[in-house]
Amino acid sequence: MLILLKWRSDPFTGTRNTLPNAFLHPRSERSSVNGVKVIECVPNFSEGRRKEVIDAIAEAIKNIEGVRLLDIESDPDHNRSVFTFIGEPQSVKGAALKAADVAVERIDLTKHQGAHPRMGAVDVVPFIPLHGTTVGECIELSKEFAAEFSKKHGVPVYLYSKAATRPDRVDLPNIREGEFEGLRDLIGKDPSRTPDYGPNRIHPTAGATATGSRNFLVAINFNLNTTNLSVAKACADAIRGTTGGFVNVQAIALDLPAKNCVQVSVNLTHPRQTKIHQVLEVVRNEARRFGATVIETEIVGMVPLFALLDALKYYLQPEKLEESMILDLYYLSGAQDPTKKTFTEMSLIEFGNEVRRASATPGGGSVAAAMGSFGAGLVCMVAGLSLSGRKFAGVKEEMLSHRHACEYDRGILQDLIEKDSAAFDVVLDTFRMPEGTAAEKKAKAEATEKATIHAAEMPLTTMRQSLDALNHARFIAENGNINTITDAGVASHALMAAIEGAALNVRINLGNIRTKSFVEKASREIEKIIADGRRLKEEALGIVEARMKQLAESK
Repeated sequence: MLILLKWRSDPFTGTRNTLPNAFLHPRSERSSVNGVKVIECVPNFSEGRRKEVIDAIAEAIKNIEGVRLLDIESDPDHNRSVFTFIGEPQSVKGAALKAADVAVERIDLTKHQGAHPRMGAVDVVPFIPLHGTTVGECIELSKEFAAEFSKKHGVPVYLYSKAATRPDRVDLPNIREGEFEGLRDLIGKDPSRTPDYGPNRIHPTAGATATGSRNFLVAINFNLNTTNLSVAKACADAIRGTTGGFVNVQAIALDLPAKNCVQVSVNLTHPRQTKIHQVLEVVRNEARRFGATVIETEIVGMVPLFALLDALKYYLQPEKLEESMILDLYYLSGAQDPTKKTFTEMSLIEFGNEVRRASATPGGGSVAAAMGSFGAGLVCMVAGLSLSGRKFAGVKEEMLSHRHACEYDRGILQDLIEKDSAAFDVVLDTFRMPEGTAAEKKAKAEATEKATIHAAEMPLTTMRQSLDALNHARFIAENGNINTITDAGVASHALMAAIEGAALNVRINLGNIRTKSFVEKASREIEKIIADGRRLKEEALGIVEARMKQLAESK
């Protein structure tokens, strides 16, 4: 469960920012999110002082239909603004591009100064999966953003985090090292600074940009009652993963002269594993050595409810505190049950119980999509376990490409679990339409035909994506970690089962469709996908058997 909360004050008014829709609970609008992909984008722009520029960026985002701007955080000391907005993937990408247009036009890094490190007017643009999406889909979206943005503005773009094309670009600080001025001197000369997209030269005023996909993170700052920057540095060293602290923590020390204090600025990259209170207590203990303490904390941007509940449980020590006890969740969901889940949010047991019910949905189409998503997930797992070590050096980049592509397939297949059932429900709805007059009969027939074609397209899409994933399964069977070879085999079986199961659902719908051109085209595609799938499955399983024998002989 995820609820996004507004936390900090507006730097221009000193009051809470009153953006509309400041709260989002994915289940609070079940009718609008069922079958809809929702992603989050949290771009950082190198401007935190000029209200007119910040407002212009906000307007560019809000003018995109289907996008909800949830939060703006602007810090004049950092001279940086963080925007948070959500929506369907293509709409979110469009909003990010429009906002970037404004930033490139109105932000000049040669005149920019601030406490926070930066390398671009549009410094970083992360895409985060929220509902019905996967990291793989967001990786593809970040690549689309990078290609379009760099082509339009001539800004070099680097892929980072989950989208990184090389290990040293996973962490953003590595890419941003030297900031705008340092990168300006090295790009085009140092091969390690060659961008993934755009020209191999710095943009004279907009610098360079990083984009990619990441999991949800918590950005939090701890302000200390001292002006001694070395104290903040010692605290940052104590918690930062690269200096012996927490694996999931990035931290830097910043001087805030306007506040007459120093700050430990922190990113918790995996807040479920490394929690806010754990990091805060270490900072407090380290600062105490120097006679300092934490006088204020700032949560930047949006924060998931679970992170706040973890901190609340630690400090209040309640006997019981669960999300179902949060009154606001019921208020925000219109007094509906905020714990109601979609199929993709359910546990395996819960989804299995839904399948066994005496109800038409979820049925075979949803189960076929689920099998395909599990098969694709296994492909991703094997690929992930085949990236490190000398033996995989020669195929690492190709392996990563297959993993990202199959993660995209997995996301589409997960989405189809919901969409297949929803499409069939629409068909059932048309059966209930009135047919007392000739006009009503015609309207009913047309609605049923349209709904049935759509219902057939869902399992047909399951077949296509499962076949695509099966191509990746064959590659990982041949080139992946031999110790995971049976997982590649199970993936092949699951994906072929998804193809053949979905084919049954397409065929049963084709029997009720009068549009001959659609029926003929779909029938041909079914036969081709099944034939290609069976060939790939046999090839993959042949490789699996051979490598299993090889593994047995080596012991």
